[in-house]
Amino acid sequence: RNFYYITMLRDPVSRYLSEWKHVQRGATWKTSLHMCDGRSPTPDELPTCYEGDDWSGVSLQEFMDCSYNLANNRQVRMLADLSLVGCYNLTFMNESERNTILLQSAKNNLKNMAFFGLTEFQRKTQYLFERTFNLKFISPFTQFNVTRASNVDIGEDVRQRIEELNFLDMQLYEYAKDLFLQRFQYSKQEEHQQNRLKRREERRLLREQRAHQWPREEAVEVAVTEDYNSQV
Repeated sequence: RNFYYITMLRDPVSRYLSEWKHVQRGATWKTSLHMCDGRSPTPDELPTCYEGDDWSGVSLQEFMDCSYNLANNRQVRMLADLSLVGCYNLTFMNESERNTILLQSAKNNLKNMAFFGLTEFQRKTQYLFERTFNLKFISPFTQFNVTRASNVDIGEDVRQRIEELNFLDMQLYEYAKDLFLQRFQYSKQEEHQQNRLKRREERRLLREQRAHQWPREEAVEVAVTEDYNSQV
């Protein structure tokens, strides 16, 4: 089968805060298998951050304090090939090497996807999607800048802490934004070029059509004049 892999990326800080609010309301990922190389991680490889059924009511500080919280660098981890670093076994290689491989793998997979978009550029995302798959949405995408994450009032120190916890996601997002805007600019230039060629072809066809019409009109005039003279 031919599959087209696509994804949407989000600003790492906003995404992290959004997941925290989601977990705070009782969301869990208990049904997720986290399969890698044909097996799920052991409890030692992937311990939970809470006891009980869920993590309802967790404070942002508690959320950030859990060192094995899967919210950290989630976008890189979900895009990368985890088998390259021993899946969830953190003793497979040193942390620095692991982070380098994960980030590069996530970048490569993102670049080779059929399409990816950014939530902060909804209209540009729609435009690129339509150009990529030759489809048209029946209505334009709407940019919502007010979300649950945007309503969270955090200080600069907290923001900096979230960025540190998601330092791989921050690098991936900068790479993604640059690549996304390059593709958008290229697609726009390609569209302009196609439109110029289309208008040029239309003008050429119009000139040819007029060239074929003029001789027939002149011939009709001559015929009428000769007929008129003969009648006179």
